[in-house]
Amino acid sequence: MNPIPPTFPTASTLISGDTSASAMRRVSLWFAVSALLCLAMADLSIVSADPWGELSLMAAGALSPSVWSWPTLATSLANTFAFALQGVTLGAIGGFALALGYRFTLVRALCAFIRSIHELFWALLFIQIAGLSSLTGLLAIAIPYAGTLAKIYGELFEEVDPAPANNLPGLRRKLSDFFYTVLPLAWQPMATYTSYRFECAIRSSAILGFVGLPTIGFHLETALGEGHYSEAAALFYALLLLIGTLRLWLHKRLLPIYLLAVFIYLPPTADISWQLVMRFITEDIVPVPLRGQGFNGETLTHFGHWLHLLWQQQLWPGLINTALLGQIGMVLSGLLALALLPLNSPLFVKGWKRAGGDSILVLLRTLPEYLLAFIGLLILGPSMLPAIVALGIHNGAIIGHLLGRHTEQIRLRADASRGVSLYFYEVLPRVYRQFLAFLFYRWEVILRETAILGILGIATLGFYIDSAFETFRFDRALLLILASAALNIGVDQFARYLRQRLHLKTTPESL
Repeated sequence: MNPIPPTFPTASTLISGDTSASAMRRVSLWFAVSALLCLAMADLSIVSADPWGELSLMAAGALSPSVWSWPTLATSLANTFAFALQGVTLGAIGGFALALGYRFTLVRALCAFIRSIHELFWALLFIQIAGLSSLTGLLAIAIPYAGTLAKIYGELFEEVDPAPANNLPGLRRKLSDFFYTVLPLAWQPMATYTSYRFECAIRSSAILGFVGLPTIGFHLETALGEGHYSEAAALFYALLLLIGTLRLWLHKRLLPIYLLAVFIYLPPTADISWQLVMRFITEDIVPVPLRGQGFNGETLTHFGHWLHLLWQQQLWPGLINTALLGQIGMVLSGLLALALLPLNSPLFVKGWKRAGGDSILVLLRTLPEYLLAFIGLLILGPSMLPAIVALGIHNGAIIGHLLGRHTEQIRLRADASRGVSLYFYEVLPRVYRQFLAFLFYRWEVILRETAILGILGIATLGFYIDSAFETFRFDRALLLILASAALNIGVDQFARYLRQRLHLKTTPESL
């Protein structure tokens, strides 16, 4: 069962074989209407007694950053970088191996499953086996990233020009043909996307600190939770500096040296008790009614009752809230992307103005949704509103940045309009197809982030998953994680269907 947001119409009512502008308008209208319906059902209350007072304290802290321990800051940054580089390296190797067989349904299903589970959920699972170890951090990033990279690599392999391979004479050897004809054509976009995923991995690595791993997120959560906003600002600026300067010092020629350094500095080890591992696999994650019981009628009755209560109390509410929040966040991301597009487009701004606008978008996309939502909850209190804003800002900045770069290919007539008319009559119609491609490609990512925002107290699936881990009910946690994965897979398949039917570009190179 792959549930999808309940307000969506069927695919046949969205598109009836029409790939014209009218089809894109119709799809856009349905998504806008569904977001409005979801908005009417969402919890948008502001619970904080003095949100402006809290915001002013944060602003004062942002203007007066303070480092309480330079060694701690350096160590947490090094750990964040090490987890990210190790995870992306292992993920890229695994993703490439899986991409070689991506045409097979079983491989695609495996990739969809492992990438549909967020890094934080993987971390929570591995913590039960390997504890708060370096191995946990590595695997939590490497596994979902392998699924994501396999998808991108596999689709890039499918879309390269087949002419070089078709022109090969004589006996065909599929593997050697691939390395001589397909891989060279796909290599540059693969490298570009992998580089972008490393930036994402640093954000993911930082967020792993929120579940106890020794990255910068651990100290950031503590500082924010205790109201030490000057210390939080220093940690936050350090994270931005790490991500923002990657292109200055992370050169491909030095990559082997960095790889050797991070594996020496933080070897992926763990003190694992195989007895506890076997207990976790054979007992802890098995539903309570089935533990040590035979499959008889009474056992199945108890299991059905257990499953019904879980569905009624946690699974169904979690799915609904995740779908509501994800749909609103997706549409808001699209609206903000269209609004932010002129900041990074040479058709509207040039020189230092474009550089400044692009810097704003890069800064906004660098901020992890989880961290933005955490800050929003401190200001506004526990509701869906901070999460909606966080999802919109982060993903809207990413899409807006890419759309601005896409407009570099547009050539205007000498008598083209200016200002608002230029935007609505010249630019928007030309970029709208690419805009939908970017947005539908982000849909699965937005939904994954929506689920884990529940760890902050918002009643999505992540809220119930985190509660299950805290009370050591691992059987419930696993079932809820699988439900989250099923929802993500369903949405991913629906988005892929829409991209194909609308003839949208299927592999945006930096998403």
